[in-house]
Amino acid sequence: MSDQDEKIRKKKQEWEQGPLKKALGRFSYLQQAPARFYTPLDTKDHDFLGNVGFPGEYPFTAGIYPFDPMAGLSKLAAKAPTASGLTRAAMYSGYGAPEDTRDYYQQNIERGIRQGPNLAMDLPTQCGYDSDNPLMEGEVGKVGVSIDTLRDLEVIYEPYQGEINLDGIASNFTINAPAIYLIAMYVALAQKRGVPLNKLRATPQNDVLKEYIARGTYIFPPKPAMRLFRDTLVFINEHLPRMNITSMGCYHIREAGATRVQGLAYAMSIACAYLEEGVNAGVEVDAFAPRFTFNAMGGSMEFLNEIAFQRAARRMYARILKERFGARDPRSMLLRQPVTAMIGPFSTTKQRPLNNLTRAVVGAIAGALSGGPPAAFPPYDEPLGLGWSREAQQLAQDAGRILACEAKLLDVVDPFAGSYCMEALTDEIEEQAWAELDKLDKMGGIVPAIEQGYVQREVAKSAYEYQRRVARGDAQIVGVNCFIGEHELEVETTRLVPHPYDPERRAQAEEKQIANLGEVKRTRNDSDGKRLLLELEQKARNEEENLVTIMVECAKAYVTLQEVCDVLRGVFGEYEPPSIF
Repeated sequence: MSDQDEKIRKKKQEWEQGPLKKALGRFSYLQQAPARFYTPLDTKDHDFLGNVGFPGEYPFTAGIYPFDPMAGLSKLAAKAPTASGLTRAAMYSGYGAPEDTRDYYQQNIERGIRQGPNLAMDLPTQCGYDSDNPLMEGEVGKVGVSIDTLRDLEVIYEPYQGEINLDGIASNFTINAPAIYLIAMYVALAQKRGVPLNKLRATPQNDVLKEYIARGTYIFPPKPAMRLFRDTLVFINEHLPRMNITSMGCYHIREAGATRVQGLAYAMSIACAYLEEGVNAGVEVDAFAPRFTFNAMGGSMEFLNEIAFQRAARRMYARILKERFGARDPRSMLLRQPVTAMIGPFSTTKQRPLNNLTRAVVGAIAGALSGGPPAAFPPYDEPLGLGWSREAQQLAQDAGRILACEAKLLDVVDPFAGSYCMEALTDEIEEQAWAELDKLDKMGGIVPAIEQGYVQREVAKSAYEYQRRVARGDAQIVGVNCFIGEHELEVETTRLVPHPYDPERRAQAEEKQIANLGEVKRTRNDSDGKRLLLELEQKARNEEENLVTIMVECAKAYVTLQEVCDVLRGVFGEYEPPSIF
């Protein structure tokens, strides 16, 4: 310890026994200091170049780019309003039958929103079932759009023609267990339109491992599910150079109840498993890793911790790619995501929902200070039902604009770099995440840990403990368990336009979609479909076969999603969750 450090240590002891102890004595309900003060002792041996570096350079702690593009655009907003110059999908959306979602996108285009679809799909689609399956009654088109066959994708994309044909937009597909068939459908759609595959931009979520931990829309056991991931990786790498391979979700794991450290460790272990699939398939890591993305790393209302979390996540991911997988291309080491720090939708409340705007702004400030855009996500009416109102979207967009254009939060990149507090928090989160990742490695990786139920059990414990803290009042949520007296107000906004998701169309969607599917089944060539499904079964039994090409042919023959998944269920079996209690 240096002489300066020794002086600080002694002065800290004096402070703790003097001013701090005296202050605590004034408040009988406090057993210890409710706030922490950081000093150079908390960041001993700090190596700026090794642990932080410059924005856009390894280890990317300060950010994956030298600056956020919005920083430049925000300075021109009043002079020459312009788009970002980047091809991106629109906001997460989709409901009802394909015609309903098509009309929603057509309305967006008429309003000047020319971004491609960012498709939310209903639960039957996500779980590999058709709309006419009796078990799916009541679920068709409810939490997203229903997609049974290529015909449905054709309908959804009808508004995207000419300059905004498939080669002029980017699309996102929130689909995991049956992602391989949605990718095949999109390829088939492009081929039918004569669009070269090398011009397609899209991001399938294609992150099945987090489904076993968090969302639950799994179909097959983990090992065969990983085979399907491998097939998509190899096919995309060979034929679709502008398409991302996966959009991994630490966000979902944290929303399910995982702690900040658990979420980071599990997400990194999942990334390692996917990277290993590509390497084991004989693909150079630098050939495919640049097209690995994260849809989000999740968040909470803990402002400083979330900024530190983002910095730790970027550094950890970069080190994994460089040190564990031998990546040489810096692009392989970038933890890419559309937003950085945020509050996480689980932080929003149904009670006094306009408070969610304040919460989202806190998250947006954290985002700007953590190396990303000031995204006030989610819109305040997130907990009130499917789809955001136009009013909530406007307020969320304006919040980000105000923070960039008026508050100038993007004028400095990683402003907390070098802060005793921030560097200590960043180091603590990363160190704890490495310890948990090491535990998973000793189990054989994330797949065995899922098969044993370890990860699910740990997340469930954390979720339970969080709810207990809320119930006891140890975790405070304004308007939910505190500040709920009779004189508090429920503030509401004025509705200026109808909700973009028509409730009548939602109610009629199931009947409409079942009729749509019936018409497809009546008019398609059944003999072609049966032949292709038999070929699919044969190829599925051969581990060395890549299934994407045969699935493209199935899509063109209007074979349904469930027909494909049922063949695979017959070969792979279905996942049965282990007992975790």
